[in-house]
Amino acid sequence: MVSEEVMKAVFPLLDGVDLASCMVVCKQWRDLARDDYFWKCLCAKRWPSICKRRNPPTSSYYKLYQTFYRRQHHKPLLPPRISFDDLEFFIDIWAENRLLFSEVVPGSVLQQGTKISPSGVCEMLKCHLEGSEFKMTLPVEPRFKIPLSQTETVSISVLVGRKDSNKVAYVINKSMFDYIDWSLFRASAFEYLDISPAYRFLSGIRAWISLLFMEDGDEGAMDVFGIQLDFCDVANSKEEVLWLLDMLDWK
Repeated sequence: MVSEEVMKAVFPLLDGVDLASCMVVCKQWRDLARDDYFWKCLCAKRWPSICKRRNPPTSSYYKLYQTFYRRQHHKPLLPPRISFDDLEFFIDIWAENRLLFSEVVPGSVLQQGTKISPSGVCEMLKCHLEGSEFKMTLPVEPRFKIPLSQTETVSISVLVGRKDSNKVAYVINKSMFDYIDWSLFRASAFEYLDISPAYRFLSGIRAWISLLFMEDGDEGAMDVFGIQLDFCDVANSKEEVLWLLDMLDWK
């Protein structure tokens, strides 16, 4: 058995995970590894200022380290209070004063996304569309084209309506497609969400809307085949998106 003198020299060099592992080797190691001096050394590395106190802020430095340094397991969200079946999206796209696209899209349709990419889509965009991440993507039928010289004048508005209360909220308000990613063939616009005053501490959350297109080499235009909506700054699952939509300022 390793002598206590050796262990007392080695234990201060270990990180928290290894020191905790030593506590399950045997009773001797457990009793020695629980010595608060070793855990104070670890706390001093992580939070040096807190070790300037005469006594630990909790019952022991072991308890302090155990409480605040252990891996946090994210609790699952409660079921959202609304569903995509309760929602419908009003999408209008303009090129100056010319209406390019105008549809009322049921939420159940938008959440299904695009399972199969149309032929001619670049490989990077195809991988993006067919990946496992949650996406709200609407196929555009019939397609429409945007001459590249007009991309700066194209704007979009998106309203969302609730069937249960007959209320409406803004998602995108006449935003311009200022961002074009030629590697993914996406033109994007964003808008800061208008969150309900009941959630006054939430701000700076963006809704992103993208036109998915294939380049038309003959006409120098974007051949738009899909529209994608996401809140990837904060919401990446169906449940997170529904909770976020529920917090909008519904009128």
